[in-house]
Amino acid sequence: MSSSKRDPYEVLGVQRNANQDEIKKAYRKLARKNHPDANPGDEGAEKRFKEVSESYSVLSDPNQRAAYDRLGWGGLGHTAGGTGGDPFAGAGVGDIFGSLFNDFFGGGRSSRTRRAVRGRNLRISLPITFEEAAAGIEKEIELKKNVTCYLCKGSGASVGTTPRKCGTCGGSGRERVQQRTPFGMMVNETSCRQCRGAGQIIDTPCSQCKGSGMVKRSRKIKVSVPAGIDGGFALRVSGEGEPGPQGAPPGDLIVNITLKEHKYFQREENELILEKKINIAQAALGETIFVPTLIKSKKAKISIKAGTQNGAIYRLKGKGFPNLQGFGKGDMHIIIRVVTPTKLSAREKEMFSEMKETWKNKKNKSNKK
Repeated sequence: MSSSKRDPYEVLGVQRNANQDEIKKAYRKLARKNHPDANPGDEGAEKRFKEVSESYSVLSDPNQRAAYDRLGWGGLGHTAGGTGGDPFAGAGVGDIFGSLFNDFFGGGRSSRTRRAVRGRNLRISLPITFEEAAAGIEKEIELKKNVTCYLCKGSGASVGTTPRKCGTCGGSGRERVQQRTPFGMMVNETSCRQCRGAGQIIDTPCSQCKGSGMVKRSRKIKVSVPAGIDGGFALRVSGEGEPGPQGAPPGDLIVNITLKEHKYFQREENELILEKKINIAQAALGETIFVPTLIKSKKAKISIKAGTQNGAIYRLKGKGFPNLQGFGKGDMHIIIRVVTPTKLSAREKEMFSEMKETWKNKKNKSNKK
């Protein structure tokens, strides 16, 4: 992801603590102002409109917003630039003005043609291990979802028949209803009661999908998980959501990453934390020990210094998680835990008694000085 992209908060002109209503209000204002259809002859309008739409797509999605706040554009991975959060995605300027008019005045114009509505986005949770997060991995998942009916090809009508245009709404899927108010007669636009917004009537439904145009099927999908990803991030797989009605484009698959707990390690951003137990003799005399790493079957060597105290921290540079933005790695921090023995043999008790007397004599000599 290019670092030259502008800050989405700056693009929309909102504060970093702005709520969703403030973000949506700012987006609607800028989308209406910069839509190419509203700016004929302005070559920069399309670029500005896309920038506004992409910024809204990021800030309207809680997962993408959290990822951006943490790592900037580089933290968004495959999620950036989608239109999943854009309420005007694919809309013309007439649709935008109509939507805004409806929001503020309860009525408004209807576009003469019914625009295609993208299919529904699907969300799943994908748990991965520390090792997979560190190395990056391609995961194959099996997803049961609606797909276009193979018998009617998504029309919803029985083979040999076709849907007919709704006579109530003329195929637009919307109808206008007059309503008397204290301010006079107002026109409110709603989904057509006859076709329920479909714009068409199916007299003979398909025997396979019962008129919905979709059937449930299992599908295997490959998801590329980038190295350095953390729990809470979301990946977007374009076009793997549910199909849209009447042949409209499909939605996307949003993969929410969760990080499994590890037997030894803990994670703090790109830093790896490990607690290592050693005995009193190792702490007092010093010793070379080996600790696990995120590379399977590969251990790292640490030289414990003589006189090491409980809670001492040793650092292994570059043994943590990769930076999601593509450069450098975090470090591994080993916290030493000196373990006091609870069960001693007769010989061990004798040795500790001798050490106790030795330490006692040293202390007395030190106090006399």
